[in-house]
Amino acid sequence: MDFSPGDLRQVLVFQNASDDDLDQIAKNSVTRSIEEGGFFFFQGDPADYFYVLISGQVKLLQANPSGQQVNLRTIYPWQMFGALGAVREDANYPATAQALENSSALATQSQFLREMMKTRAYLSLGLMNLMTTYVQEMQARYRELATERVEQRIARALLRLTSQSGKRSEQGIELSLSRQDLAEISGATLYTVSRVMAEWERNGLVQTGREKVRITQPHEMVRIAEGLDK
Repeated sequence: MDFSPGDLRQVLVFQNASDDDLDQIAKNSVTRSIEEGGFFFFQGDPADYFYVLISGQVKLLQANPSGQQVNLRTIYPWQMFGALGAVREDANYPATAQALENSSALATQSQFLREMMKTRAYLSLGLMNLMTTYVQEMQARYRELATERVEQRIARALLRLTSQSGKRSEQGIELSLSRQDLAEISGATLYTVSRVMAEWERNGLVQTGREKVRITQPHEMVRIAEGLDK
């Protein structure tokens, strides 16, 4: 896929990079293309590379001891992922990165970024901000799991996805995801998600299809997410 080194400035960590630094990063990177359903890396693998998504969407999955998978976050173009090895030597990936659609990413050796960080303070600050964002997201997810009803969690998950990748039309807001994806994002079982979505469809809040959801009453979805009574 064609791109210029300057495109990397869209990445949060590289916003303050010089043109020369961006050139070096691009020259020391390779493009990896993964088909829908394929994997960039697996949980527990050595974190030898970090990635910058160029096209497509990638979900970061983490499995618990019982085998249930939770979608930690969805990655969109020009976001960095798998960067733990750049922060800590001999690190392993804490999650699996699976392509939600045909996706391409730049892969750069973690060691290369660690060497650059020794003389470029902006990289350390950028990675710290990125990790802080991840921690805050995980704290919010934990709070939701501990304190909110499952309907609230599912509604919040749909609204988060709406702000990131929703497509508005006269019929509502359309999202491309399966019920299994929604279960992983909301920390619910597939059975529970199917039950809730079926009820919402009967009440006219959503319309569902194969790996598609259309939110037909966004304001009602916000009400559910906030736990407000009618």
